[in-house]
Amino acid sequence: MRTLLITGPGGSGRTTVAAATALRAAGEGTKTLVLSADRTDTLGAALGARTGPAPVRITPQLTAWRPDATAGFRDDLAGFQDRASTVLDLLGASRLDPEEVTPLPGAEELTLLRALRDAALAEAHDLLVVDLPPTPQALALLALPEELRRYLRRLLPPERQAARALRPVLGRLAGVPMPAEWLYETTARWDVELAAVEAVLADRNTAVRLVAEPGPAGADAVRDARLGLALRALPVESLLANRVLPETAADADADADGLLGRLVAQQRKALGEWGEAETVAHLGHDPRGADDLAALAVPGVNPAATPVEWPVADRLADDGVLVWHVPLPGAIRDELDLIRRGDELVVSAGPFRRIVALPSALRRCTVDGAALRDGELCVRFAPDPGLWPRTR
Repeated sequence: MRTLLITGPGGSGRTTVAAATALRAAGEGTKTLVLSADRTDTLGAALGARTGPAPVRITPQLTAWRPDATAGFRDDLAGFQDRASTVLDLLGASRLDPEEVTPLPGAEELTLLRALRDAALAEAHDLLVVDLPPTPQALALLALPEELRRYLRRLLPPERQAARALRPVLGRLAGVPMPAEWLYETTARWDVELAAVEAVLADRNTAVRLVAEPGPAGADAVRDARLGLALRALPVESLLANRVLPETAADADADADGLLGRLVAQQRKALGEWGEAETVAHLGHDPRGADDLAALAVPGVNPAATPVEWPVADRLADDGVLVWHVPLPGAIRDELDLIRRGDELVVSAGPFRRIVALPSALRRCTVDGAALRDGELCVRFAPDPGLWPRTR
């Protein structure tokens, strides 16, 4: 199954483009599911049909789904209270009733990740179109599975489960209670669920479609989005310049330097800088229904996007180093930071940060320097004599 993640600056028309993309793919015979976690039914307004917690058939080949974050949060909380009943009783805590529970901030994002995993595992569709939140929130959301798994491994390492029989004894010796069995079981279940989401995001058939209005703000947002996505090794399938005014709009303006003339000039300048962007015309009104979405003429889904790779170049014979090439388009040298921590490398680029496990060969090396060249971070690693295999 191919997965297309759609994001962009707030107010750029992401949901409308997601609906139009899904409708076009379905019209071409591709069995498509469009997924959104927006609390308001913006997706349904664009499609001209109500969407909700149960998947809705829009056309014979198109299904829309907007999972209910409230219901999912209630179910999770009820399950947690059942598993932690002994601890809650000891603490004298009173349980929360489902009717008094409202989702906490972030519940929509977690619900979207779970729905993404469920849709991918079901394999009932050929294309999954995901309407993500605005780019900053989307990048944080896409980073969540990897980061949560890392936290779980640090807080409750899997190898500790081998000492299940010793926990009561250790608890008495240490004078503090050891984690209960349900905690380890819950952690293992979360790890499996998060790994499934990670697998979808890392799949070579997963890519991102960026949506932005051409202009100064849109250009800055696209630059940041490309950097953040590259740091997460997510390929950009296409860049869509949305709500592009026709050239005739400036001619129709009474004054070439009037409002429409300035907007057209601003958009033309941004499009010239973007170069490869696909354009989506401004309809003069908010698109509603299948006819309007078809009139947008969004491009079809590319069969495959160029994967983002972080190759390790062997330059031992020439320079005595291995070089890790990390593509970071739009990165600024003064906003880059690298920290080696054990077998991990902490990479900070502007507002984005990622902790990456080093490839096995680089774990036996020390960092020998780094440089940013043409949007690519080159990190040099020199073999550690104490760890590097000796050659005869």
